[in-house]
Amino acid sequence: MQHAYRYDLAYIHDAGFGHLAASAAPVAIEELKRAGIHHGTVVDLGCGSGITSRLLCDAGYEVVGIDLSEPLIEMARKRVPDAAFRRGSFTTADIPPCVAVMAIGEVFNYAFDTANSTAVRAKAFDRIYAALAPGGLLLFDMAGHARAPSRSPQRTFALGPDWAVLVEAEADPANSLLTRHITTFRKLGELYRRDFEVHQLQLVDPVEIVTLLQRIGFSVQTLACYGSLPLPQGLVGFLARKPGSVGA
Repeated sequence: MQHAYRYDLAYIHDAGFGHLAASAAPVAIEELKRAGIHHGTVVDLGCGSGITSRLLCDAGYEVVGIDLSEPLIEMARKRVPDAAFRRGSFTTADIPPCVAVMAIGEVFNYAFDTANSTAVRAKAFDRIYAALAPGGLLLFDMAGHARAPSRSPQRTFALGPDWAVLVEAEADPANSLLTRHITTFRKLGELYRRDFEVHQLQLVDPVEIVTLLQRIGFSVQTLACYGSLPLPQGLVGFLARKPGSVGA
């Protein structure tokens, strides 16, 4: 299992890239309340620094957050002291009885846990379905093949008041892989510290994901946005619901 989101990238991700997590939480909250589910446990897989978890707790839900990155877990505990966080992978995590599961930001694509595979994801979806209450929901997004750059490698950068990040994305269409070479610079005192991480994603066919979820028993719709936030090219949202209703 690879180290993911070390301290500097964790800091930068929280400071400059939390918009997806912040936009997804209201979608889940609205769907839960529409179903008459106003309280209960929500499992936040790949919880990151706790942005989604904070909004869920503020809305009256109990949160269990799971992430592979210890630096992100530390940040989440500070942001949401009233939630329960632990380090772990969705590939093996026990999913407690819950009303919703969220996995925002390509969680099911990442190959940090080398056990991740099509079969392992299918088993994870089975465990989630079994843990959900009737009417419960699963909200997540995954990178499809269109997430890979059309011209490879593709270089992008972003700047913050005390950080910078450079990303080189490289596609391997034959193996359905997207590799991101990430160089970070974080200001500490008068100097900048440099770090480097490599993130690899297994790209998927969204139609196959829908078919798999339906086979398990979910009703499914795909999303092109979280609220007013359009998802980036190639990133597909999935809103899956377990049949039934509150008290069933």
